[in-house]
Amino acid sequence: MDLTEAERARVSAGRPLSDIIPRIMERLRIDKRQSESQIVTLWKQIVDPRVAAHSQPVGLVRGTLFVSVDNSVWLEEIIRYRRREIIERVQDAMGKDVVKKISFRVG
Repeated sequence: MDLTEAERARVSAGRPLSDIIPRIMERLRIDKRQSESQIVTLWKQIVDPRVAAHSQPVGLVRGTLFVSVDNSVWLEEIIRYRRREIIERVQDAMGKDVVKKISFRVG
């Protein structure tokens, strides 16, 4: 009796986890979500304490960090005088490929 056909049917077509997990992580965008949470955590350490007291990162979308500022006076201060310094500090901490630009909004 030749069992090779039956033996082949029992062989699993499965793949090793080392092939599957990176794809799952990519689909869940774990690395990007981790970057977002790191920015929120590090914000007060990265920027001037006065700026941190009046602003909070709220999201990171395709390289743009969105930051909420509590009033228009601080928004003007940040945009006019501190924007370049903030982007440089954030990029030094997170990497230039993670944060390419920053959008500040009152809210």
